[in-house]
Amino acid sequence: MTVPISYYLVLSAIVFLTGLVGVLIRRNIIIILLSVELMLNATNINFVAFSHHFHNVTGQVFVFFALTVAAAEVAVGLAIIIALYRSKASINVDDFQLLKW
Repeated sequence: MTVPISYYLVLSAIVFLTGLVGVLIRRNIIIILLSVELMLNATNINFVAFSHHFHNVTGQVFVFFALTVAAAEVAVGLAIIIALYRSKASINVDDFQLLKW
């Protein structure tokens, strides 16, 4: 029994919207970073679903590289969050006016 591609697309849309809501509503930097990762994983679900549907490995290879870049992004992001926490003792986005003009 094969699963229709529409199921994957609906799952991906739900995961992406969950991440989008997390980015727009939350003020905690760590939650925002996790929400961005959810959005990236939703696109990865799409890549794998279409790769499987069209019997092409290109989407799966792209997901492998995207996960590698995402892991590096998380490492750099957490390092920045730790540096900001040490300077302000807070991880609330509203407390940081550092990058504003």
